[in-house]
Amino acid sequence: MKNGDESAFKELVVTWQDMVYNTVLSILQNEEDAEDVSQEVFVQVFQSISSFKAESKLSTWIYRIATTKALDHLRKKKRKKRFAFVQSLFGFNENENEQPATFIHPGIILDNKEKAAVLFKALEKLPEKQKVAFTLNKIEGLSYQDVSEIMETSLSAVESLIHRAKGNLKKQLTDYYLLNN
Repeated sequence: MKNGDESAFKELVVTWQDMVYNTVLSILQNEEDAEDVSQEVFVQVFQSISSFKAESKLSTWIYRIATTKALDHLRKKKRKKRFAFVQSLFGFNENENEQPATFIHPGIILDNKEKAAVLFKALEKLPEKQKVAFTLNKIEGLSYQDVSEIMETSLSAVESLIHRAKGNLKKQLTDYYLLNN
C-alpha cells in the first residue's frame, strides 16, 4: 500500500470508512460535514501513508487523523461564526444568526433519540479534549490506552479528561432535567 497500490487503498477505505465517519460524526454532529471531513481523512491517509511508521496500530493512526480533521473543521466553523457575528454587529450581515437544528445521531434507536439529542447537545459544550476523549471511549468504545495513543497523551491524562467530562456532563444534564421537568 505504501507504494500507492490502488486496490489496497480501496480495501483500507472499505475497512475503516464506517469507523472514520462515526467518529467524525460524533464530534461534528452534522452529517454533511462528517461526510466531507471523512473524505478529507482518506485523502490525507492516501497522501501520507508512506510516512506511516507502524509505531502505532494503523487504526490508531487513522483515528488520530480523523479526530484532528474533525477538530480543525470545528475550529474553522467557530471562526466563521465569530466573523459573521462581528459582521452582524456592524450591519454587514443580512442573515440572522441561525441556531443549528438539534443533532440526532442516525445510529440511535428511535426510543432513545430524545435522550441522545440532549446528550449530544451537552457534549457539544465540553472543552475540546474532554469531548474527544469521551467520544472515543464512551461512544466509539475504545480503551483508555487506545484513546491515549490517539490523543498522544498519557493514560492518566485520558482518565482525568474522561472523569472531568463525566462531571461536566452530569452537571449539564442534571441542570437540563431539573429545568425541563
